[in-house]
Amino acid sequence: MNRKFSARRRTSLRAAAAGLVLAVGLGVSAQMPAQASVHASVAASTAKAPTAASKPVAAASKPVAAAPKSVTGTPGNVVTRVADFYGAYIDAKADYTDPDTTLAKALRKHYLTPDFANRLAAWEKRNGADGVLRAQNVPARWTVTDNGSMGHSHEVVVTLTFGSGETTQKTKLFVLVERYNRIADIGTTSAR
Repeated sequence: MNRKFSARRRTSLRAAAAGLVLAVGLGVSAQMPAQASVHASVAASTAKAPTAASKPVAAASKPVAAAPKSVTGTPGNVVTRVADFYGAYIDAKADYTDPDTTLAKALRKHYLTPDFANRLAAWEKRNGADGVLRAQNVPARWTVTDNGSMGHSHEVVVTLTFGSGETTQKTKLFVLVERYNRIADIGTTSAR
């Protein structure tokens, strides 16, 4: 083995070891970026100097995985609470072959005020749709945004996106949360 090859191999092994330590230290969600980093490091360390007969190998030419996405929440934060409710509720309803109606009912009982739950059931009976989603189907995406305090309550805007590709429809819902973090109303217009 010559010295150049031995040095390159040690560099490659160090990069692979660093990537492994990073992946184990950060958990499963960091594995793809860590692996991409290792591949980029190995490619950079094994690239040959350009000559007239060869072209340089660029580390950037290899596809690199995007950074892992993160979601931040805080217990007691009204926006987090509404986002948690809608995320879990949509997950429970989204399995078209076997939706978890027991979970959906439990989530409603936990997050909605009893008075609003009764009004919502009456709305659903009149309209033949899910009152939490204001639709007969389940959205593909949702966004939750703070809309500010209103006396002892707080309003949060939930934007639901139905469909995919060029055939999407957005529904904006205004969720009123009482001071004890329970949902007291869901409407299509702001209470402001």
